[in-house]
Amino acid sequence: MSHGLRILVVLAIAMALLAPVAVAQKPPAPPPPPSAPPSRPANSPPPSSVANQPTGDLVMFLRGRVATNDGTPLPNNVLVERVCNNRVRQQLYASPHGDFSMQLGSRADSFVDASGDPGLQSGAARKDSDMGIPRRELANCELRASASGFYPGVMNLVGDLVTLGGSLDVGAIVVQRAAKIEGMTLSATPYKAPRDARRAYEKGLEAEKNSKLANARKYFEQAVEIYPSFTNAWFQLGTVLQKQNQNDAARTAYTQATAIDTKFLRPYLSLALMAYQAENWPEVLKLTGHILDLDPFNQQAAAGYMLDLDPLDYTEAYFYNGVANYKLNKIEDAEKSALRAEHLDLRTHFPHTHLLLAEISARKNNYAMAILEMQTYLELAPHATDADQVREQLAKLQKLNGSVSTNQKSDRN
Repeated sequence: MSHGLRILVVLAIAMALLAPVAVAQKPPAPPPPPSAPPSRPANSPPPSSVANQPTGDLVMFLRGRVATNDGTPLPNNVLVERVCNNRVRQQLYASPHGDFSMQLGSRADSFVDASGDPGLQSGAARKDSDMGIPRRELANCELRASASGFYPGVMNLVGDLVTLGGSLDVGAIVVQRAAKIEGMTLSATPYKAPRDARRAYEKGLEAEKNSKLANARKYFEQAVEIYPSFTNAWFQLGTVLQKQNQNDAARTAYTQATAIDTKFLRPYLSLALMAYQAENWPEVLKLTGHILDLDPFNQQAAAGYMLDLDPLDYTEAYFYNGVANYKLNKIEDAEKSALRAEHLDLRTHFPHTHLLLAEISARKNNYAMAILEMQTYLELAPHATDADQVREQLAKLQKLNGSVSTNQKSDRN
């Protein structure tokens, strides 16, 4: 199933996380004081001092380049992000040679479309004509570069970086190529399959690409008939069957693929999605647990990289795992998985992760953080079909948070 279709399915179910009970009534235990929203650091200047900041101290551009640790060429999808106080504030893609120039178009932080086009900003509108951000406000920021097949590289925007003519040159951000973990790569069955099976499989891929699902199914069925251990063909057959709304047959095909090769993870993710849609939370935990046990980003000692799943797939798996844990009342595990999904979602394909984190925070009486997560979701997806509903829930949380703060002040007096 395509990522776009998966996202639509997840969005439809994710709103169930925003149950009114979380904001309409207090939990049984007395609520502890909600933590203050992570806004301005203690050592950063107040708004009034920002207005008096000398123009010469404004940073207009962040310039630099991304390089690999082994000198090999970069892939075409190198993403550079400005992250401040653990929140992504700007995104753009580096050039094919790794160069980038990030324009800081406002003193107010803003999200920028992943294309890096300053005209597509969706953040707060600028209130003055000055460009740039005061240098000292970047002290809590870093630049993070990421690309498929590499571990992210990070550059802190503090230290002896030189500002010249309003531009801050950060130099090279180095990304480290992730080595393969033995036995954790793409399934090798296409290369073991007989020639006739491979031909049928390739014809099936072509037919599926051209939306000829009946032909694709026929060819994939031929491939597995000729070579019953053809893992990829079983997986592709399941994908086609699922597109034809034959979920039981699709589940059988996916399960057959997992029985042949337990380290070929794509059918596990498809089965996890089907279990997620069916709200079979123990099954979701079982399937995603298998995937996450083999997540190379958790195997730091091996420094591995799984070829058949990219970070977006792992984001999806962590999200399903987080929701399942939440539904089974395993709140701490749910939060860990949701935070992991948020960390891996470099291109913000899964903004609904913030709805899950909002619900978890509200459940833990941390209304300020719940508000922040909802605001982040609305910044990332302001025109989502559920945006108005989220805004209604946000207003309820803000009212509840204000009531709690007022009561705390009264108790202190």
